[in-house]
Amino acid sequence: MNTTDFIKSTLHISDKSINATLKLLSEDCTIPFISRYRKDATGNLDEIQIEQISKLNKQFEEIVKRKESILKSIEEQNGLTSELKQRIEESFDIQELEDLYLPFKKRRKTKADAAKEKGLEPLAKIIMSQKAGDLQHLVSKYLNNQVSSEEEALQGARDIMAEWINENMYVRKNLRRLFQRKAVVASKVVKAKKDEEGAQKFSQYFEWEESLNRAPSHRLLAMLRAEAEGFVKTNIEIDKDEAIDFIENAVIKSRNESSEQIALAIKDSYKRLLEPAISNETLQEAKEKADKKAIEIFSENLSQLLLAPPLGEKRILAIDPGYKSGCKVVCIDEKGDLLHNETLYPHAPQNESGMAMKKIRSMVNAYNIQAISIGNGTASRETEFFIKKIAFDKPLQVFVVSEAGASVYSASKIARDEFPSYDVTVRGAVSIGRRLADPLAELVKIDAKSIGVGQYQHDVDQTQLKNELDSTVMKCVNSVGINLNTASKSLLSYVSGIGEKMAENIVNYRAENGAFEDRKQLKKVPRLGEKAYQQAAAFVRISNAKNPLDNSAVHPEAYGIVEKMAKDLGIKTDELIANKEKIALINPEKYTNETIGILGIKDILKELEKPGLDPRKAAKVFEFDPNVKSIKNLKTGMILPGIVNNITAFGCFVDLGIKESGLVHISQLKEGFVSDVNEVVKLHQHVQVKVTEIDEARKRIQLSMIL
Repeated sequence: MNTTDFIKSTLHISDKSINATLKLLSEDCTIPFISRYRKDATGNLDEIQIEQISKLNKQFEEIVKRKESILKSIEEQNGLTSELKQRIEESFDIQELEDLYLPFKKRRKTKADAAKEKGLEPLAKIIMSQKAGDLQHLVSKYLNNQVSSEEEALQGARDIMAEWINENMYVRKNLRRLFQRKAVVASKVVKAKKDEEGAQKFSQYFEWEESLNRAPSHRLLAMLRAEAEGFVKTNIEIDKDEAIDFIENAVIKSRNESSEQIALAIKDSYKRLLEPAISNETLQEAKEKADKKAIEIFSENLSQLLLAPPLGEKRILAIDPGYKSGCKVVCIDEKGDLLHNETLYPHAPQNESGMAMKKIRSMVNAYNIQAISIGNGTASRETEFFIKKIAFDKPLQVFVVSEAGASVYSASKIARDEFPSYDVTVRGAVSIGRRLADPLAELVKIDAKSIGVGQYQHDVDQTQLKNELDSTVMKCVNSVGINLNTASKSLLSYVSGIGEKMAENIVNYRAENGAFEDRKQLKKVPRLGEKAYQQAAAFVRISNAKNPLDNSAVHPEAYGIVEKMAKDLGIKTDELIANKEKIALINPEKYTNETIGILGIKDILKELEKPGLDPRKAAKVFEFDPNVKSIKNLKTGMILPGIVNNITAFGCFVDLGIKESGLVHISQLKEGFVSDVNEVVKLHQHVQVKVTEIDEARKRIQLSMIL
């Protein structure tokens, strides 16, 4: 089996598409570049399919590497027969490979090893063959100065047989299937920890049992977290009698004295070797599936958050609200640069609302403010009501934005480098303003795990989580495109082909030489070669560039094609851009070449119609119910407006404009069965919900979207 066959066994994609994709990946082409600018080569594969091919290719390479390691190890032990070598070479199932390697695996001295040293392996073979006649007479032949009794000899033989049964591939394979179909996951409270602080949040799992293959990913992860924190003990098990009956049917061929010994060895092998190993494997497999599901949800949420509607380049007054410590107020310009900052105290205990109103009016006029951004944390609603009381000289939009991750950003090196002379409170308020103007540009500066749009992010495989989230950020950044002359180092680092070091070089070049005038100027950036330029050029934009195509998603490799299109129509290139009538006259077939086929040409024409179009929608002001200021104002049956602020496997959380978010369980999203929450709601979606239950003591709110 080669790489292509391995990938095809999982994905229903043609050989041609797989091979073309693998070739492009081997040439260090990025996934965003391949999916956007090499559609004709791949057969129009999207980013998800290309990423799957990339992952399966790496998986294949890891299997091949493992096989080589196994073959070398067995050969060094002089155990590699031609039959075994063939089985290993033909297998591409990692579990099967590990089962084949199991008898040769280096390990600590076992009971079977000790019995073999006493010369009991021939006895075990005879018993295992089930052809022994007089067992007592047979056993007596193996008594020596190391084996003093018949029972000791039989015990040693059973230890050896138990190990053979454990290494039996047929037994292991079918036992795995039994666990996968019938395993039960159970948890019990650790009595000594039952009354400790934090235990009650796991009380559901103090006495819990359910079928493992039906346990939702979030519940399994919660159970495992409870175990990790020492509050419960979990275990995976199947019906012991059923498992032993299966092994006996597989191993025992006749009923005699030998079979009685084999039956004892089977019970020992299952209890001591097979059950611990297979149950651990099964749990690990279930955990990997739960991790994958949790990471998928986190990734989807992050994508929706990063692609949230931007307000655009506006002058913004941003407020990080608070009571005693005051409201941190900043004014930022169209580029997000800080113009002014101060702290006001409109709320208790100071109650300096009159003075705060005058100062905010003055700032709005002095800095020509166009919108106001308020963080959604402590005192958010009170600050929003306060702002709306101010009689401004012009109409202003007031937005409430998520503060998630703002404190992480404000204490980060990125924030210190941006604002070395200001403290964390000012940096946090600036972040609140900038994320209204452009959520993507600001949120890429924050560790994705700190943004708060997932569940169990600290419990899943951290390497897998980081890779998936980095991939998600890259997809989002490249789907939107970035302004080369205003993008931060953080934002630039996610552009196809750039990376962190190259992003720093671009920022330094920009600082020394001024704004980029065209895309070709990127080649003058130190260490930015032809390959990096090819991958990155079309994902960066230059406003008011010499060549108008530099502010579009048209790749520089296609500039000649666009110029020829314009020439054939008897107009200049800039006259073709956004000219739907002229674009409609173009025959795509006429302009294909070896690199850019019909799909690529159609993409170019689509881009020429609306060059540099931001795929994100425009930001809209949202109004919460003015009568709901805290959980105390809620009553069951209320119908309220809200914003979806987190999505999980079991439902979504909705911001009602108060400190506590309410939960809409998956069963309450709509009438009928829902398998995937994301099919019904999206992050930041405006929804209407009904309050169904309020637990003020535990600060929990249950909601329904079935009105």
